[in-house]
Amino acid sequence: MNFWDTQTWSFILLCAVLLGSLIVANSLKQLIAPLRKSLIPSSVLGGLILLALSTAFKLIAGDYLFNLGAFTSGKEITGMNMLENITYHCLAIGFIAMSLKQGKKKFGKKRAGEIFDTGVTTVSTYLLQAFLGIAVTIGLAAFVPGLIKASGIILALGYGQGTGQALNYGIIYEEYGLIGGDSFGLAIAALGFLSASIFGVVYLNSLERKGLIKATDEAEARLTPDEVEGENEIPMSASVDKFTVQVGFIICSYAIAYLVMYFLGNVIGEGMRATIYGFNFLLGTLVAVLLKWIYNKLRARNVIKREYINNFMLSRISGFAFDVMIVAGIAAIQIDLIADYWYTLLILGLLGAGITYMYLRFVCKKLFPEYEHEQFLAMFGMLTGTASTGMILLREADKSFTSPASENLVYQNFPAIVFGFPIMLIVSYAPTSDLATYITLAVCISAFIVMNIVLFRRQIFKKK
Repeated sequence: MNFWDTQTWSFILLCAVLLGSLIVANSLKQLIAPLRKSLIPSSVLGGLILLALSTAFKLIAGDYLFNLGAFTSGKEITGMNMLENITYHCLAIGFIAMSLKQGKKKFGKKRAGEIFDTGVTTVSTYLLQAFLGIAVTIGLAAFVPGLIKASGIILALGYGQGTGQALNYGIIYEEYGLIGGDSFGLAIAALGFLSASIFGVVYLNSLERKGLIKATDEAEARLTPDEVEGENEIPMSASVDKFTVQVGFIICSYAIAYLVMYFLGNVIGEGMRATIYGFNFLLGTLVAVLLKWIYNKLRARNVIKREYINNFMLSRISGFAFDVMIVAGIAAIQIDLIADYWYTLLILGLLGAGITYMYLRFVCKKLFPEYEHEQFLAMFGMLTGTASTGMILLREADKSFTSPASENLVYQNFPAIVFGFPIMLIVSYAPTSDLATYITLAVCISAFIVMNIVLFRRQIFKKK
């Protein structure tokens, strides 16, 4: 290997293009008022810019921009492959960073119940999106070449969980006949972000006309010193930089998660290997939670005397990972692979946005009456994009995050994982046969009913 070889620089060049598109997109948002008011995240806009450039290059030169030699690392790893790898790993890194954050706040019974209900609503919305998606693709599979009946369940992954999971399962579903599954999943995720932006702006404008909120173009919450640096933390820069420590916790957690996946993949067998590695974000989260528990025990016994975990930096790392994940995921879409699916994707996107909008409006009105609009904006943004999309919408209505909606979004992850993990297992089962698809559809309907009984338990059983 020589340092002047293009392969040595391919990853750096690819990252430069991704991050450069983010900077350009953010600048365009500042300069163009309609873009600024649209609330579309800069990462989504940057990804769409790269997608347009790459597709135009394909039409002119016959191949996608990122398959050029400058972005290719070796004969088998093209630039498009690298974009998918970046999307895959950034999903797990973002989740691990969020899981390592210290939660010191204790809630009363009422607030704990609202956080629990938020988590249950999240899982219930996944099930609704999955049921709707499967129903659509069962009806269209006979007419669309390369489409399998179970592929509609990716709607719940692209909308409910974001770009990384949509890509993971799109690739898995390719093994069962879904042509262009990776681009199919990424396209659904991109439609989710657009849904959050369009429907979110419409809802915000409606609230503004009614005088319920006063939206601003750039509403930014100011950080307090306590939010940047907690009590008894290690110095910002000493023998090792504090940021380096946070990265160390994250990468070590992810490496342990990989060893777990490697072990499980070899023990269970090749049939489940793709599914196991598709859960990289979940296993990474579980490892991070376990390491944090061990760390806190050592802190409590004064074995570790200083605080090494910094929530502010972990938030910045997770934000960076999710921004890069989104822009890389959208840029990796190959339009020619999903050309036959365009109306399927359009139907899934529109129906997915509509049903998510109506269901969350109903739930937030019934269960969160004191701050229904804030809760709706946060949840709708999260369940069509990511948690950061939810925060963007929420910030327009509650710029200082004074309502409990922002806390609900952060702390709902635990109940959502507890209820959602068993359901995630059926996603891998769904495409194995037509019978499996119909069984999955029945399970989604049944689980949705159960989740709503849990969610509306007070109204059903008349208990406070």
